[in-house]
Amino acid sequence: MRELERDSSSDTPACRRLAIVGRGRLGGALTGSLREAGFDVGGPLGRGADGAGADAVLLCVPDAEIGRAASVIAPGPLVGHCSGATTLAPLFPHEAFSLHPLMTVTAAGASYGGAGAAIAGSTPRALGLAAQLAAALGMRAVEVAESERPTYHAAASIASNFLITIEAAAERLAAAAGVDRAQLVPLVRAAVENWAELGAQRALTGPVARGDEVTVSAQRAAIARQAEDLLPLFDALAQATRELARGDRERDAA
Repeated sequence: MRELERDSSSDTPACRRLAIVGRGRLGGALTGSLREAGFDVGGPLGRGADGAGADAVLLCVPDAEIGRAASVIAPGPLVGHCSGATTLAPLFPHEAFSLHPLMTVTAAGASYGGAGAAIAGSTPRALGLAAQLAAALGMRAVEVAESERPTYHAAASIASNFLITIEAAAERLAAAAGVDRAQLVPLVRAAVENWAELGAQRALTGPVARGDEVTVSAQRAAIARQAEDLLPLFDALAQATRELARGDRERDAA
């Protein structure tokens, strides 16, 4: 994995006629953002569009549909997808690229400035276009090897999707104690900022990190009483946190 530096020439895109296929959240968000960046964007087009007249076609469709969507694109334009886990293989025989914004996209859209972007290309020209699109959106492009795409995407899912799952569990338990989600928000934000600045081990706080198993046991009993179905998640996270804290203590002792 290597981060690509932005080239000054990227402010003048070599490809200005871009078709985006896929009318979901990502397709709509990228269409608007790339138009603002100076690209002539057709779309978002419905699935089955052939991308006629475009220099490049970017497929914003579910992973399982990438191959089918690529198969109807007439030969000529570069063809890319926005999947984080998928290799370039489903785009064959097109000159292929991929651009996966490392950013959540909600119904309200997305802000890409400062975000990462995993890119790949089957040729230097295709890789260059992926880097160019990322730079135009203000993202930091990182080339991820084909063999490591699932690993990269797993990291993204843990950092984003699984974090929301954990916060949903916290919200549920807080509600049982008469505390609403808004009271947890500053704590969550501070924890994420500390992790960003200090790394996981230095940012870790709480009873598990202190070795306070009496408090951990009390927490577990409360969860068993209020939301027993959350016990497997709590137990798994508590054990993982113990191992993380142990690694920090061993490093300090070295």
